[in-house]
Amino acid sequence: MANVFRSLVILPLLFVASYAQFWLRPDAYEFFNKKKILGPHELFNNPFGDAQDYLRKKIDNDFGTQPLPKSANPSHPSFFGLPNEPKGSWELVSVNSGVSAMHAILLPKVDKVLMYDATIWKKSEIRLPAGHCRLLNKTTGEKDCFCHSVLFDIATTAITPLQLHTDTWCSSGGLSIDGNLVGTGGFQGGAKTVRYLETCKGCNWREFPTALADRRWYSTQAELPDGGFIVVGGRDAFSYEYIPREGRSNAKSYFFDFLKKTSDKDENNLYPFVHLSTDGNLFIFANDRAVLLNPKSNKVVRELPALPGGHRNYPATGMSVLLPIKLHSKNNRVIPAEVLVCGGSGHRDAYTQASKDIFYTALEDCGRIRITDKKPAWKREVMPSPRVMGDMMILPTGDVLLLNGAQRGCSGWGFAREPNFGPAIYHPKAKLGNRFRELKASTIPRMYHSSSVVLPDGKILVAGSNTNNGYVYNAMFPTELRVEKFLPPYLDPSVIGRRPVIIADKAPNQIGYNNLFKLYIKSKALKVEKKDIQVTMYAPAFTTHGVSMNQRLLDLGLEDVITENAFLGIHAITAVSPPSGRVAPPGYYMLFVVHQGVPSVSSWVQIK
Repeated sequence: MANVFRSLVILPLLFVASYAQFWLRPDAYEFFNKKKILGPHELFNNPFGDAQDYLRKKIDNDFGTQPLPKSANPSHPSFFGLPNEPKGSWELVSVNSGVSAMHAILLPKVDKVLMYDATIWKKSEIRLPAGHCRLLNKTTGEKDCFCHSVLFDIATTAITPLQLHTDTWCSSGGLSIDGNLVGTGGFQGGAKTVRYLETCKGCNWREFPTALADRRWYSTQAELPDGGFIVVGGRDAFSYEYIPREGRSNAKSYFFDFLKKTSDKDENNLYPFVHLSTDGNLFIFANDRAVLLNPKSNKVVRELPALPGGHRNYPATGMSVLLPIKLHSKNNRVIPAEVLVCGGSGHRDAYTQASKDIFYTALEDCGRIRITDKKPAWKREVMPSPRVMGDMMILPTGDVLLLNGAQRGCSGWGFAREPNFGPAIYHPKAKLGNRFRELKASTIPRMYHSSSVVLPDGKILVAGSNTNNGYVYNAMFPTELRVEKFLPPYLDPSVIGRRPVIIADKAPNQIGYNNLFKLYIKSKALKVEKKDIQVTMYAPAFTTHGVSMNQRLLDLGLEDVITENAFLGIHAITAVSPPSGRVAPPGYYMLFVVHQGVPSVSSWVQIK
């Protein structure tokens, strides 16, 4: 085994050093596949191929989504809404993010999006400050002077370069209690690394390359009720472990047989979906199955039914969210928690077939399950279009936005076709058949290695897309550095007048658990009623490879809404904070007030 790992480390280094220019040849991918440069599961397709080739091929057995039961498929589902209903809009905010945003997360307090890709290519579109190159070879003196991570200012679009020393390719991350980034895993020397990045001015990465017991490449990181983290899975890592204190190292991991059982020939269980349930258990979904794991006893407390239809995790790459958690001023002992899983591939061998230029239609269905029920069961429904490699982001209103990805193929280097330009919004509280609406399409393909971020003003930042091995701009789907923002329908001019404004100097900066707290808003409305108000708390997601780690939205219980000054339009809202770390892990949240479906600009609040 040691020789295998040694070859997997050395060969990519040789590849980068000796074959970087060779990759630009149209037939280079054939050589790399034959030599298995990056291992048996990292194959390449022709980056300079024809994006329309699937139209000229007869693809046998391309069934996409198998017919759903009648109960899951209303005879006339409505995806279009009313003729004059707002569909959202797009704005291009930057043409050069510096790095292609394979990973992205909004950092609290500074309102900047951290974006990073991988160090293996030794290339980006922004250089490190003079004198800050990364030494690659002590003997030859070879250096990498390019930047591979940046802070993107969401107000000005200015980018600040940060220096990475370990490879973050296909890594994971989340925010600490203090709002700092904690990242794990990656490739080569980055695979066992834990990284820290604070939000202070001038701060840079701190990296500990031997902190983890197992190599974590394509793993998922999830926050726990006490603010700590668990890291689950990864390539050839049928285990999980808890992130140790900074500067320490794990001696061993916990074997997780579930991951071994859900792995198949094409894997289809990397980047598992991991959500912290309201009872403190971890919902872990891989391939087509899920379990509930107790992180205190390290025992599986429940095996959940399989989700029919196909395969949902990398490289089949569907999407998943923990649906908004509805709280009340007085909560029951069991607080319901529901999970939504959408998209993926109906074919177990989608990756293998894509390597042969056969691109199956992606799945067009979703499964929804209440994981706190005594007898949980999946309920399936149909999306407006097939989607693989997409993102699912929870909006401040509690609706869910689906965007990015493709309609054919799977994750991988040139392994997908037919970009899915059109977002869709999902209304969890609506009746079956009326939950989805198609929204305005983008014009930029967001394929493999795209990312999305919910912003404090309710917009969605969209960046990345790189299905090429390196920064390649004349490819079928060029390496993408443009940054967009999507404006959901609630920001349409026809409804924006309802938007409340949180009075910043009267908003709480910190709250405890199960406490009453008060905030004040300004509104243009003549009357603001309790029934028209929501107060929501959103935990920023770490997005990569279709997984939105640690994303969470809480719809808080309200005590009352009182008009303080009708002339000035000032209203006082008394809300109840979440009851425990099981429901809301400690840390920073965006606090929104939603009036008649239109959210305010958020303020940051820390709960602990």
